[in-house]
Amino acid sequence: MNKEIVDLRQQLIDHKLYKNLNTIGDIRILMESHVFAAWDFMSLVKALQISLTTISVPWTPPRNAKLSRFINEIVWAEESDLNELGEPKSHFEMYLDAMQQLGANTTEIDAFIAVIKNGTDVFEGLELLRIDRRVVDFMKFTFDVIKTNKIHLVASAFTFGREELIPDLFLSILEKYDADEKQSSKLAYYLKRHIELDGDEHGPTALKMVTILCGDDEESREESQKIAVQALKHRILLWDAISDSIEQSHEPSKSLAIA
Repeated sequence: MNKEIVDLRQQLIDHKLYKNLNTIGDIRILMESHVFAAWDFMSLVKALQISLTTISVPWTPPRNAKLSRFINEIVWAEESDLNELGEPKSHFEMYLDAMQQLGANTTEIDAFIAVIKNGTDVFEGLELLRIDRRVVDFMKFTFDVIKTNKIHLVASAFTFGREELIPDLFLSILEKYDADEKQSSKLAYYLKRHIELDGDEHGPTALKMVTILCGDDEESREESQKIAVQALKHRILLWDAISDSIEQSHEPSKSLAIA
């Protein structure tokens, strides 16, 4: 990681968003935007799986068994983990369940998923969303990276913009918010599960994945660093958008001026 990446990561860790997370209402606002990041994360995962494993028939051995095992473990955990009741569910679905338990609004994400399922192009679907533009741009960046078909760039966005950061980000939220068993048991389980997986297993391995994919090629390393920087900047803008929404929700209602 170069100095710019390190500095951007620190900006995220120190982001004002965490200071703004003080009530269940604040958490709801965060989740209503962050759920889109939870969704598009899986497309990064699937892009990696397509490139690093063999999904065609007839089957042939993957190019790198270590990377194949790593991404298959990610897919297994993210797409079919066990929830707090021991039921198989994707982490995205667990996130939606947590939103519903907390009373967060899932209307936009539900409508978006329905549109995508019906075959609408993802970029067209993104333009239909009635959410902060910075959230939309966050997802557009994800799919722009995937469209490059350069697996080391996808791995970099995955590692530096997502996996490697999640333990720090979610720990900050947990330190600020004491989960209530009745209202946020599902969210607490989701966060702790991510911290367990990403901090202890996925994060360190993801860094090795980028190193292996870049190898000794200086151009690939430079490209990966540029994508890492862009991914972090988009994450900061996403956090800015959520923080702004929380602050706006706390503003007192303005009385209409009487002429």
